[in-house]
Amino acid sequence: MKLIGMLDSPYVRRVAICAKYLGIDLEHQSVSVFRHFEQFQQINPVVKAPTLVLDDGEVLIDSTLIIDYLEALAGPGKSLMPGDLKQRLRALRVTGLALAACEKSVQLYYERSLRPAEIQFQPWVERVEGQLAAAYSSLERELQKQPLTNGASIAQDGITLAVAWSFTNLVVPDQVEVERFPRIAEFTAQAETLEAFISTPIT
Repeated sequence: MKLIGMLDSPYVRRVAICAKYLGIDLEHQSVSVFRHFEQFQQINPVVKAPTLVLDDGEVLIDSTLIIDYLEALAGPGKSLMPGDLKQRLRALRVTGLALAACEKSVQLYYERSLRPAEIQFQPWVERVEGQLAAAYSSLERELQKQPLTNGASIAQDGITLAVAWSFTNLVVPDQVEVERFPRIAEFTAQAETLEAFISTPIT
């Protein structure tokens, strides 16, 4: 199977790291939705990263749906989601907040890097900045209530959170201060020392 997309995308990186923890080998192809648009279009006409190309040529998109498929391939014994319903709900909540942080970071980055300054709509920018701060504030409270597991036992919620925080710090670092989110920053720093993260660099 082939994973298509750049690792500076949090969604691509999330899939790549989860696959490693699930014990599934993916061939990674660094194809950019911007610089290699026509090449990507030949693989997936929607030009959406990540794209997973199965051995039979079938194509899957969206990181959450791809991970769901990989979990099915790996089997229940290797799941990155807890079986206990209460803990699963918590993991889904953390994962959803982390994905929201990714989305708002992407929106801010595109606004700053792709839209000319003279036509940027500041009220919308401020709204997205507020949503990004709200996502990380909620995640900080989640970690205060119950720390996430790290190391070999890191799960999908922890992977997604660490990937999101590293991405936000890469593209809109002015939006995240370690002093405001110390638990997230510490958790991510530890996660980034894990082999699956080191071997899947963000840049």
